[in-house]
Amino acid sequence: MSDCTHDCSSCQSDCASRKPASLQAPQNAASQVKKVIGVVSGKGGVGKSLATSLLATLTRRRGASTAILDADVTGPSIPRMFGVKEKAMGCDEGILPVETKTGIRLMSINLLLENDTDPVIWRGSLIAGTVKQFWTDVLWGDVDYMYVDMPPGTGDVPLTVFQSLPVSGIIIVASPQELVGMIVEKAVNMAKMMDIPVLGMVENMAYMTCPDCGKRLYPFGEGKTREAAESHGIPLLARLPIDPHISHMSDTGTIELFNEDWMDAAVDAVEKCPVRVVE
Repeated sequence: MSDCTHDCSSCQSDCASRKPASLQAPQNAASQVKKVIGVVSGKGGVGKSLATSLLATLTRRRGASTAILDADVTGPSIPRMFGVKEKAMGCDEGILPVETKTGIRLMSINLLLENDTDPVIWRGSLIAGTVKQFWTDVLWGDVDYMYVDMPPGTGDVPLTVFQSLPVSGIIIVASPQELVGMIVEKAVNMAKMMDIPVLGMVENMAYMTCPDCGKRLYPFGEGKTREAAESHGIPLLARLPIDPHISHMSDTGTIELFNEDWMDAAVDAVEKCPVRVVE
C-alpha cells in the first residue's frame, strides 16, 4: 500500500506484510531471565518434577543462577523436593521467590497456599493465568536458567507457557512402558506446532540394580524409550534408574544432595541450546 505507515497496530488492512500480534508476556521489570527450558511429558507420573529438580540442582552446582517455575498448579511437588517450607512474600513491586539451600529460586502455588494439602480446584483458564503471573509478577532477578515444571499433557498450561514465555527448548521425560511411543509423539508434535526445539529425552525408571549381584534389571522392558527418541531424531540424554536413594532425597527435601552423573548430558544440552530471541 502506498500510504502504509508500517504501524500494524492501528491498521485494519489485511496485507501480506502484516504480522500476527505476539502473545509474549513481558517479564517483571525486576527480572532478567536469559534462558527458559520446559520439562514436559504426555502423561503424569513419569518424573517431570524429579528431572526438573535434578537439572536445576546440577545447573546451580556449575555456578549458574537458576530458578524453577512450578507450572503444575494442581499437583505441585517442587517445594517438597527441596525441603522448602516457608511461604513466598510480596512487596509493592511483586512476589518474591523463595530460595533453596543452594540458592535456587522457586515459585509454586504451594508457596502461596496456607496449607500444602489445600486442593486447587480451579478451571483451566484460571490455572493458566496463574502460571502466566508467575512469569510477569515474580521478582526473579538475574537468572541464567529457568526450568518450567509442566503439568502432563498438551492442554491450557503448556500452551500458555509456549506462547507467553521465551522457551529456548524442552526436555521430554518418559518412562519405558509400552505407551512411550505415543506419549512422546504427542509432546514432540506439540513442540513442532509451537516452533519450540526439543533438546532431548530423559528416561525415568529405566532399570534397577540388583543389590546382591549388581546386575541391571529392566522391570518395564528395555529399549522402548531409545527407539521412540531415535524415531523422532532426538537424543536420549539420560536414563534414571529406580533407586531408593533418589526416592529418599525427594521425600525428605534433600534432592540437592544428588551426586550422580546420570543427568550430566542433559545439563550439557541445556547449556548449549541458544537463547530464544522473540521478535
